[in-house]
Amino acid sequence: MQPLPDGALATLAALDGATIRTVRVGLLLPWANTAVETELPRFGLANTVFHYARLVPASRTTAIDSSFWHGLRSASAGALDSLSHLPLDAVVLACTSAGFTGGPGLPDDVVTAFDALLGALAGSGASRVVLATPYPASVTEAESGTLTASGIEVLAQASLGLDDGYADVAPDQILELVGQLPEKAVRAADAVVLSCTGWHTLPVLAELERRFGKPVFSSNLAMALLAARVHASVAS
Repeated sequence: MQPLPDGALATLAALDGATIRTVRVGLLLPWANTAVETELPRFGLANTVFHYARLVPASRTTAIDSSFWHGLRSASAGALDSLSHLPLDAVVLACTSAGFTGGPGLPDDVVTAFDALLGALAGSGASRVVLATPYPASVTEAESGTLTASGIEVLAQASLGLDDGYADVAPDQILELVGQLPEKAVRAADAVVLSCTGWHTLPVLAELERRFGKPVFSSNLAMALLAARVHASVAS
Protein backbone atom coordinates (compact mmCIF):
# COMPACT_ATOMS: atom_id res chain seq x y z
CA MET A 1 0.00 0.00 0.00
CA GLN A 2 1.25 3.49 -0.83
CA PRO A 3 1.90 5.78 2.16
CA LEU A 4 -1.07 7.99 2.94
CA PRO A 5 -0.63 11.73 2.28
CA ASP A 6 -0.34 14.35 4.97
CA GLY A 7 -3.58 16.10 5.90
CA ALA A 8 -6.88 14.60 6.98
CA LEU A 9 -8.79 15.60 3.84
CA ALA A 10 -6.09 14.22 1.54
CA THR A 11 -6.03 10.98 3.53
CA LEU A 12 -9.79 10.64 3.13
CA ALA A 13 -9.53 11.17 -0.63
CA ALA A 14 -6.74 8.59 -0.91
CA LEU A 15 -8.65 5.98 1.07
CA ASP A 16 -11.81 6.60 -0.92
CA GLY A 17 -9.87 6.27 -4.15
CA ALA A 18 -8.93 2.72 -3.18
CA THR A 19 -12.51 1.55 -2.66
CA ILE A 20 -13.67 -1.66 -4.33
CA ARG A 21 -17.34 -1.98 -3.41
CA THR A 22 -20.22 -0.17 -1.75
CA VAL A 23 -20.01 0.02 2.03
CA ARG A 24 -23.09 0.77 4.13
CA VAL A 25 -22.79 2.57 7.46
CA GLY A 26 -25.63 3.05 9.90
CA LEU A 27 -25.69 6.41 11.67
CA LEU A 28 -27.60 6.67 14.96
CA LEU A 29 -28.23 10.39 14.97
CA PRO A 30 -29.28 12.70 17.81
CA TRP A 31 -32.76 13.88 16.92
CA ALA A 32 -31.94 17.61 16.53
CA ASN A 33 -28.61 17.19 14.73
CA THR A 34 -28.60 18.71 11.23
CA ALA A 35 -24.85 18.96 10.62
CA VAL A 36 -24.10 15.27 10.09
CA GLU A 37 -26.53 14.81 7.19
CA THR A 38 -25.33 18.11 5.71
CA GLU A 39 -21.61 17.38 5.88
CA LEU A 40 -21.08 13.66 5.31
CA PRO A 41 -22.34 13.67 1.69
CA ARG A 42 -20.04 16.62 0.94
CA PHE A 43 -16.91 14.65 1.79
CA GLY A 44 -17.38 12.94 -1.57
CA LEU A 45 -17.11 9.28 -0.60
CA ALA A 46 -17.82 7.55 -3.90
CA ASN A 47 -18.91 4.14 -2.63
CA THR A 48 -20.30 4.77 0.85
CA VAL A 49 -23.98 4.88 1.72
CA PHE A 50 -25.00 6.30 5.09
CA HIS A 51 -28.32 5.14 6.56
CA TYR A 52 -29.76 7.28 9.35
CA ALA A 53 -31.92 6.49 12.35
CA ARG A 54 -32.95 9.24 14.77
CA LEU A 55 -32.34 8.93 18.50
CA VAL A 56 -34.88 10.62 20.76
CA PRO A 57 -33.76 10.81 24.41
CA ALA A 58 -36.47 10.05 26.95
CA SER A 59 -35.99 13.57 28.36
CA ARG A 60 -36.77 14.97 24.88
CA THR A 61 -34.06 17.56 25.41
CA THR A 62 -31.48 18.87 22.96
CA ALA A 63 -29.05 20.54 25.36
CA ILE A 64 -26.18 18.27 26.34
CA ASP A 65 -26.35 16.96 29.88
CA SER A 66 -26.42 13.55 31.53
CA SER A 67 -30.08 12.96 30.65
CA PHE A 68 -29.31 13.71 27.00
CA TRP A 69 -26.26 11.44 26.77
CA HIS A 70 -27.87 8.62 28.74
CA GLY A 71 -31.05 9.00 26.69
CA LEU A 72 -29.16 8.67 23.42
CA ARG A 73 -27.41 5.55 24.63
CA SER A 74 -30.66 4.04 25.88
CA ALA A 75 -32.39 4.77 22.56
CA SER A 76 -29.63 3.17 20.51
CA ALA A 77 -30.93 -0.40 20.75
CA GLY A 78 -34.32 0.52 19.28
CA ALA A 79 -32.77 2.65 16.56
CA LEU A 80 -30.40 -0.15 15.67
CA ASP A 81 -33.38 -2.48 15.38
CA SER A 82 -34.90 -0.12 12.81
CA LEU A 83 -31.79 -0.70 10.66
CA SER A 84 -31.64 -4.45 11.26
CA HIS A 85 -32.74 -5.44 7.76
CA LEU A 86 -29.92 -3.47 6.11
CA PRO A 87 -26.57 -5.13 5.31
CA LEU A 88 -24.48 -2.74 7.38
CA ASP A 89 -20.69 -2.82 7.56
CA ALA A 90 -20.50 -0.48 10.57
CA VAL A 91 -22.79 1.41 12.94
CA VAL A 92 -21.86 4.71 14.60
CA LEU A 93 -23.59 6.67 17.33
CA ALA A 94 -23.08 10.08 15.72
CA CYS A 95 -22.52 11.97 18.96
CA THR A 96 -19.01 12.66 20.20
CA SER A 97 -19.76 13.67 23.77
CA ALA A 98 -21.84 10.52 24.36
CA GLY A 99 -18.61 8.61 23.83
CA PHE A 100 -16.75 10.04 26.82
CA THR A 101 -19.45 10.91 29.35
CA GLY A 102 -20.67 7.46 30.36
CA GLY A 103 -24.18 6.08 30.61
CA PRO A 104 -25.91 2.84 29.61
CA GLY A 105 -23.85 0.44 27.55
CA LEU A 106 -24.16 0.40 23.78
CA PRO A 107 -24.82 -2.67 21.63
CA ASP A 108 -21.56 -4.47 20.90
CA ASP A 109 -21.50 -3.50 17.23
CA VAL A 110 -21.96 0.25 17.82
CA VAL A 111 -19.08 2.72 18.12
CA THR A 112 -19.32 6.44 18.82
CA ALA A 113 -18.07 9.50 17.00
CA PHE A 114 -15.50 9.81 19.79
CA ASP A 115 -14.24 6.32 18.92
CA ALA A 116 -14.04 7.49 15.30
CA LEU A 117 -11.90 10.44 16.39
CA LEU A 118 -9.56 8.13 18.29
CA GLY A 119 -9.31 5.94 15.19
CA ALA A 120 -8.57 8.93 12.97
CA LEU A 121 -5.79 10.09 15.29
CA ALA A 122 -4.33 6.59 15.48
CA GLY A 123 -4.46 6.28 11.70
CA SER A 124 -2.46 9.48 11.32
CA GLY A 125 0.02 8.62 14.05
CA ALA A 126 -1.02 11.68 16.05
CA SER A 127 -0.23 11.49 19.76
CA ARG A 128 -0.31 15.22 20.61
CA VAL A 129 -3.29 17.43 19.76
CA VAL A 130 -4.93 20.73 20.43
CA LEU A 131 -8.67 20.57 21.04
CA ALA A 132 -11.49 22.97 20.17
CA THR A 133 -15.15 22.34 21.01
CA PRO A 134 -18.45 24.20 21.26
CA TYR A 135 -19.10 22.50 24.62
CA PRO A 136 -19.21 23.91 28.13
CA ALA A 137 -15.76 24.03 29.70
CA SER A 138 -16.51 21.06 31.98
CA VAL A 139 -17.44 18.83 29.04
CA THR A 140 -14.35 19.90 27.11
CA GLU A 141 -12.28 19.08 30.19
CA ALA A 142 -13.90 15.64 30.35
CA GLU A 143 -13.02 15.02 26.71
CA SER A 144 -9.46 16.16 27.29
CA GLY A 145 -9.16 13.76 30.20
CA THR A 146 -10.51 10.85 28.17
CA LEU A 147 -8.15 11.62 25.30
CA THR A 148 -5.27 11.65 27.77
CA ALA A 149 -6.39 8.32 29.24
CA SER A 150 -6.45 6.97 25.67
CA GLY A 151 -2.80 7.94 25.11
CA ILE A 152 -3.39 11.29 23.36
CA GLU A 153 -1.67 14.30 24.94
CA VAL A 154 -3.83 17.43 24.81
CA LEU A 155 -1.46 20.39 24.64
CA ALA A 156 -4.19 23.05 24.79
CA GLN A 157 -7.95 23.34 24.58
CA ALA A 158 -10.57 26.00 23.90
CA SER A 159 -14.36 25.94 24.01
CA LEU A 160 -17.33 28.15 23.22
CA GLY A 161 -19.14 27.24 26.44
CA LEU A 162 -22.41 26.27 24.74
CA ASP A 163 -24.73 23.45 25.79
CA ASP A 164 -27.00 23.72 22.73
CA GLY A 165 -27.44 25.50 19.40
CA TYR A 166 -24.26 24.12 17.83
CA ALA A 167 -25.64 24.26 14.29
CA ASP A 168 -25.83 28.04 14.63
CA VAL A 169 -22.08 28.43 15.20
CA ALA A 170 -20.69 30.30 12.19
CA PRO A 171 -17.41 29.39 10.46
CA ASP A 172 -15.85 32.67 11.61
CA GLN A 173 -16.61 31.72 15.20
CA ILE A 174 -14.81 28.41 14.75
CA LEU A 175 -11.79 30.15 13.22
CA GLU A 176 -11.76 32.67 16.06
CA LEU A 177 -11.99 29.88 18.64
CA VAL A 178 -9.09 27.96 17.10
CA GLY A 179 -7.18 31.24 17.00
CA GLN A 180 -7.40 31.34 20.79
CA LEU A 181 -5.25 28.23 21.08
CA PRO A 182 -1.67 29.09 22.08
CA GLU A 183 0.56 29.29 19.03
CA LYS A 184 3.29 27.26 20.72
CA ALA A 185 0.87 24.42 21.46
CA VAL A 186 -0.48 24.41 17.90
CA ARG A 187 3.05 24.23 16.49
CA ALA A 188 3.92 21.30 18.75
CA ALA A 189 0.70 19.36 18.06
CA ASP A 190 0.48 16.56 15.54
CA ALA A 191 -3.14 17.45 14.75
CA VAL A 192 -5.99 19.82 15.51
CA VAL A 193 -9.26 18.30 16.76
CA LEU A 194 -12.63 20.02 16.25
CA SER A 195 -14.88 17.88 18.43
CA CYS A 196 -18.69 17.60 18.11
CA THR A 197 -20.85 16.32 15.27
CA GLY A 198 -23.38 19.12 15.70
CA TRP A 199 -21.45 22.14 14.44
CA HIS A 200 -20.65 22.82 10.79
CA THR A 201 -16.87 22.44 10.59
CA LEU A 202 -16.52 21.44 6.94
CA PRO A 203 -16.27 25.08 5.71
CA VAL A 204 -13.08 25.62 7.78
CA LEU A 205 -11.21 22.31 7.48
CA ALA A 206 -9.20 23.05 4.34
CA GLU A 207 -8.36 26.56 5.50
CA LEU A 208 -7.11 25.35 8.87
CA GLU A 209 -5.03 22.59 7.29
CA ARG A 210 -3.41 25.17 5.00
CA ARG A 211 -2.87 27.57 7.89
CA PHE A 212 -1.25 25.06 10.24
CA GLY A 213 0.27 22.58 7.79
CA LYS A 214 -1.05 19.58 9.71
CA PRO A 215 -4.15 17.38 9.83
CA VAL A 216 -7.37 18.86 11.19
CA PHE A 217 -9.91 16.28 12.33
CA SER A 218 -13.54 17.13 12.95
CA SER A 219 -15.94 14.58 14.39
CA ASN A 220 -17.81 14.34 11.10
CA LEU A 221 -14.60 13.93 9.12
CA ALA A 222 -13.53 11.23 11.57
CA MET A 223 -16.75 9.32 10.85
CA ALA A 224 -16.08 9.64 7.11
CA LEU A 225 -12.56 8.30 7.67
CA LEU A 226 -13.99 5.40 9.67
CA ALA A 227 -16.22 4.55 6.70
CA ALA A 228 -13.30 4.83 4.27
CA ARG A 229 -11.21 2.53 6.42
CA VAL A 230 -14.02 -0.03 6.35
CA HIS A 231 -13.38 -0.02 2.59
CA ALA A 232 -9.71 -0.63 3.23
CA SER A 233 -10.43 -3.57 5.54
CA VAL A 234 -12.79 -5.06 2.95
CA ALA A 235 -10.11 -4.66 0.27
CA SER A 236 -7.52 -6.44 2.36
